[in-house]
Amino acid sequence: MSGHPIHEHLVTTRDARETRVLAARMASAARAGDLVCLVGELGAGKTQFAKGFAAGLGVTETVNSPTFVLMAEYPGRLPLFHLDLYRLDDAADALAGGLLDERQGAGVAIVEWAERLGAALPRSRLDVIIDGTGDDPRRIALRIADDGYRRYLEAAA
Repeated sequence: MSGHPIHEHLVTTRDARETRVLAARMASAARAGDLVCLVGELGAGKTQFAKGFAAGLGVTETVNSPTFVLMAEYPGRLPLFHLDLYRLDDAADALAGGLLDERQGAGVAIVEWAERLGAALPRSRLDVIIDGTGDDPRRIALRIADDGYRRYLEAAA
């Protein structure tokens, strides 16, 4: 990534509701084909972020972590594809096997435990790195390496 600056915006949320509100605000910037990668330990609030993002897309169904189905699809302003890679041993194999398929080009993919994709992750994406668990405030780093995603940082500000 040398020669390509990575932009980062830091946000603190005090509770799950604030995390959902932030994510809903950011969803206003969503465009078809976007990839949003959620990183953070168990209990950090990745699913809360996904719920807020879905609400911001106009998804009316309840969004839960799709741990047992790998991917759930929700209709909204843009289709939302919610993936949870927690149980995947080698997520890169799943990606190569078509987990992120051409349908996702019509919507937004939000991926929990995205770091499990490692080098298979495309450069063009938004990383949401959530630090904190329990009742502690969350420090959320929003990182982009592609200026096409700068709109998310602006929506979060």
